[in-house]
Amino acid sequence: MQESHFLELALDCVDREYPYKISHVLQDDSDARTPRDMHPAFYGCYDWHSAVHGHWLIVRLLRGGLDADAELAATAALDRHLTPEAMVGEVAYFAREGTASFERPYGLAWLLQLGTELREWDDPRARRWAAALEPLESVVADRYRSWLPNLAYPIRIGTHNQSAFGFALALDWARTVGDEALEAQLVEASLTFHRDDRACPIGYEPSGEDFLSPCLMEADLMRRVLDEDAYSQWLTDFLPGIPTDGSAGWLEPGVVLDPSDGKLVHLDGVNLSRAWNLEAIADALPQDDPRRASLMAASARHAESGIASVTGDDYAGGHWLASFATYLTTQRALEAPIGR
Repeated sequence: MQESHFLELALDCVDREYPYKISHVLQDDSDARTPRDMHPAFYGCYDWHSAVHGHWLIVRLLRGGLDADAELAATAALDRHLTPEAMVGEVAYFAREGTASFERPYGLAWLLQLGTELREWDDPRARRWAAALEPLESVVADRYRSWLPNLAYPIRIGTHNQSAFGFALALDWARTVGDEALEAQLVEASLTFHRDDRACPIGYEPSGEDFLSPCLMEADLMRRVLDEDAYSQWLTDFLPGIPTDGSAGWLEPGVVLDPSDGKLVHLDGVNLSRAWNLEAIADALPQDDPRRASLMAASARHAESGIASVTGDDYAGGHWLASFATYLTTQRALEAPIGR
C-alpha cells in the first residue's frame, strides 16, 4: 500500500538529525547549537517544518488505521517526540531573541495542522500528545495574532512564505478549537486581500521552484470564507479559463529534471498540492457546475504525476513529499471546516 510507503519515509525521517538545514539567528557564540538541542521534538527531516509535517503524517495515518507492527512503530515515534519535556524546549526556542518570523507562516501552519489532527481524533494517545503540544500551539497562534494586523499585503509566491496556505491551515485550526477571535482575523484578512482579485495569471505557473500554486492555493483558501454562490461567482472572475468540457490538459503538471536538487524537486510537490487544490475547489462548487469535471480531470492528472514521484530514492524529496501525498490521498483538504 502507498500509505505504508509514506509512513516508512516519515518514520525514517523524524529521528534523522542530519543533514539538517537550520533557520537560526546567532546572537553570540553560545547560540551555535545542534538541531536536537534547539528543537528537542522537531529536529529531524532536514528542517523544522518538515519534521512537523512528518509528525502530522504519522498521526494522520495512525488515525486512519495501520497494521499492528506499523501502529506500534508509529505510536513509539510520537511518544518519543510529542512529550511535555520536548515542548518546553520548543517553546523556549520561540522565546529567543530574533525568532519573531521563525517558520512564518509555513511551518507555523503545519504545527497547527498537527494540532488539528490530534484534537479531532478521539483516542487516549491523541489526547496525550495534544496536551503536550498545546503550549506550543498557543505560542504559534499568538504569532498569527501579532502578524496579521501588520501584514499590509498578501504574499503571492509558490514557496514557504505564501500567505494563502498559511491562512488556510490556521483557519482550519481556529475553527476546530473554537478560537473565534483568530478565525475572525483570518477571515477578514482573506477577504481584504482576495475578495476583489480577478484573472489570476495561472498560465505563468509554475515557477521553477514552486511547491504551492499561488492561484490555486488562493482559491482553496477562499472556499473556506465564501458561501457556495459567492464562491462560484468569485471563481468565475478569478480563474475565468477553467474549461467546461471535462478536459484535463488546460493545466500541465510541473516537470522535474533533477530530483536530487532540493529546489527543483519542489515541482513534484506542486503537482501534489495542485491536485488537492483542484479537488477541493471542485467540491466547493454546486453539483451541477460545468467546471467540476475539468477540475477533477486536472486533479487526477496532477495526482498521478505527483504520487509517482514519492519514491524516497533521494532525500531531497524523500524527507517531505510523502506529507503532501498523504494530505492528498487521505483527502484532508475536503475535511476542512467551512465557516459558511
